[in-house]
Amino acid sequence: MNHDFKTIEPKWQKRWEDAGAFRAGDDKTKRKFYALVEFPYPSGAGMHIGHVKAYAGLEVISRKRRMEGYNVLFPLGFDAFGLPTENYAIKTHVHPRVATDRNIEKFTMQMKKIGFSFDWSRTIDTTDEGYYKWTQWIFLKMFEHGLVFRDKTLVNYCPSCKVVLSNEDSQGGKCDICKSDVVQKSKDVWYLRITEYADKLLEGLEHVDYPANIKAQQVNWIGKSRGAFVDFSLNGADEKLTIYTTRPDTLFGVTFMVMAPEHPILDKYKEKIANFGEVEKYREACAKKTEFERTQVNKDKTGVKLSGISARNPVTGGDIPIFISDYVMMGYGTGAIMAVPAHDERDYEFARKFGVDIIEVVKGGNIEEAAYTGDGEMVNSGFLNGLDNKADSIARMIDHLEKEGIGKAGVQYKMKDWAFNRQRYWGEPIPIVHCPVCGMVPVPYDELPLRLPEVTKFEPGEGGESPLAAIDSFVNCRCPKCGGDAKRETDTMPQWAGSSWYFLRYIDPRNDEAFADPELLKYWMPVDWYNGGMEHVTRHLIYSRFWYRFLYDIGEVPDPEPYLKRSAQGLILGPDGEKMSKSRGNVIDPLDIVDAYGADVLRTYILFLGDYGASAPWADNGVKGCRRFLERVAALTDVAKGTGSTPELEKDFHKTVKKVTSDIEEMKFNTAIAALMTLLNRIGEVGKLTADELITFVKLLSPFAPHISEEIWEKLGRKGFVSLSEWPSFDESLTVDSEIEIAVQICGKLRGTVLVPADADRDSTLALAKADPKISAALEGKTIIKEIVVPGKIVNIVAK
Repeated sequence: MNHDFKTIEPKWQKRWEDAGAFRAGDDKTKRKFYALVEFPYPSGAGMHIGHVKAYAGLEVISRKRRMEGYNVLFPLGFDAFGLPTENYAIKTHVHPRVATDRNIEKFTMQMKKIGFSFDWSRTIDTTDEGYYKWTQWIFLKMFEHGLVFRDKTLVNYCPSCKVVLSNEDSQGGKCDICKSDVVQKSKDVWYLRITEYADKLLEGLEHVDYPANIKAQQVNWIGKSRGAFVDFSLNGADEKLTIYTTRPDTLFGVTFMVMAPEHPILDKYKEKIANFGEVEKYREACAKKTEFERTQVNKDKTGVKLSGISARNPVTGGDIPIFISDYVMMGYGTGAIMAVPAHDERDYEFARKFGVDIIEVVKGGNIEEAAYTGDGEMVNSGFLNGLDNKADSIARMIDHLEKEGIGKAGVQYKMKDWAFNRQRYWGEPIPIVHCPVCGMVPVPYDELPLRLPEVTKFEPGEGGESPLAAIDSFVNCRCPKCGGDAKRETDTMPQWAGSSWYFLRYIDPRNDEAFADPELLKYWMPVDWYNGGMEHVTRHLIYSRFWYRFLYDIGEVPDPEPYLKRSAQGLILGPDGEKMSKSRGNVIDPLDIVDAYGADVLRTYILFLGDYGASAPWADNGVKGCRRFLERVAALTDVAKGTGSTPELEKDFHKTVKKVTSDIEEMKFNTAIAALMTLLNRIGEVGKLTADELITFVKLLSPFAPHISEEIWEKLGRKGFVSLSEWPSFDESLTVDSEIEIAVQICGKLRGTVLVPADADRDSTLALAKADPKISAALEGKTIIKEIVVPGKIVNIVAK
């Protein structure tokens, strides 16, 4: 049989679709498996090669689970609200609804050409009114439970997109959408109190199977710290300035304080501050800086010393000056800090510049030269002198603070409440009415969805107002509570809103009475396995865990955590080893590969590239190698004869079934494919196999290359689909393998050894060597230049 992929692949894609082969049923008597991938934003460019790798991992797992008898839910939808589509509408005058539908249609066609086994009957679109009705419903539930509030504050504002951005969406001082510089602007902002769930989000990590690096990123993002709140009295004013510190043991070394330039105490006592004009000028300068610029450790230290008021060190009683400086933010902590220049690098530089005293309180360094930030014996610290255990010193100081009524133990979080509004059109309308009598009033649940009005102009106002603010028929309304004249909220929700609960809607996507039937939620939740990109583990993953935990707390979902297991794929780099980009000219279009080699070759190559969680460069020779492999598999139909097993191949088949079964579960797809290549070579050596053995082979191959597997299955006279047949089993006693240990070198230096089958060929030997954790770690971030393999003896990889 020839590998005529141009005929084979459309044929089986149509048959799968016509038969509904991959539709998940709701038969609660069957074992369920819910596999989830991050749903895509349907851009005009369509699918890229990264989408294929991102979905291919759980595609293989899902196909295997179906063959193991599970009821598999493997859906895909579209996260379709957002600025790119709206900016496209502004530029082309094509309505976002039209552009979105067109892009979704294109994306769906592209995904189907790859042969993914998604349940397309459950496709969702976050911009669909039947979907965002429930996004608004969840928002109102949060409002009802006190987790939504509005406040005027300095925000990260993108002048180009004319939107407010959360800290997460403006990292590095750049807009996450257009990459323009972000500025600070005072605006009314909607917030979700995600900080109320900080401890629950941390605790939940103890009950899920996430990689250590993903857990660590979430823990660091939440940033829980233990310390103390300390009250500093102000001289010349009946006021206390409260600060938070993780090092209360160093209070004897506090020689000055620093406040945020926006601190309200400055305005309260401006008559006492002799140089308030200088304060105002400094404030104006700060307003032009982004939060990122203000908080950079290595930037020049600037500030203004307040004249007319000072503070008193609560443990020494001594007077200390107060400065304002841009590196202190009102949104972090209390908006004021104590400064211990002897033991903090930033405080040290500030003190040197402004001529402030530096007092050593922890022995161990030379404060004439630099701040000492290590541990040591307490000195110049009164009742703490002589203590050399930091934990003991902190506990002793907190005890003193509480006894004296000048402070108390406390906890703070680096994570801040979630800025939850955008001043754009293409987003979920926030279902709140502003009444001059009743205040903020929620839209009644039975009036949801609050629909976006039809408009022809999508540009935000010059002051950054939402386009909805210019539509009188939308803005002017009646208060749902008192019936008087009122105005609708005109901001919309951020794109993160729809993606914070989408996995629930897949379970019951057409339900108009609830976001999902409670009994179906009990059956399908939690998600068994979620795969996605590392770039989303501190935003989307935290946000969606927060929404789900809230829904659990109000009794709407059955479990406290939405995802039992999480994994992440690595990037596919360009042939030059760099990240793919149009500007570099190194982008690989997956559909070009499908047209030239077929979807099965693309799927097989992407998973054969290397460790699924690591980045790897594209190589055309590798694609051609996978094409040759599948052509050789197709040719097996010409030699397969009879039934039963071939004595010379019996052990090889049992070993391969065991290896592929295990490797798929561990996401070692490259070594699973290598095992199939080794078995194919062994079949070639023996020169024969039975039809039964070929059936076993294509069953193992089908999760990776399903089209050719289906064609061979049919060629051998089998009915139905190989994709829904029974996964092969193995006899443990027949899997005992004669293995040899080979050395693996990188640039000629021994980096480890690996066990490989004695008959492993070059490709499978290399794949096994690169899959070894020590070797893959040593190669991470490097570009492979040359690969030298002496089968049965040594592997040497040249990389830089």
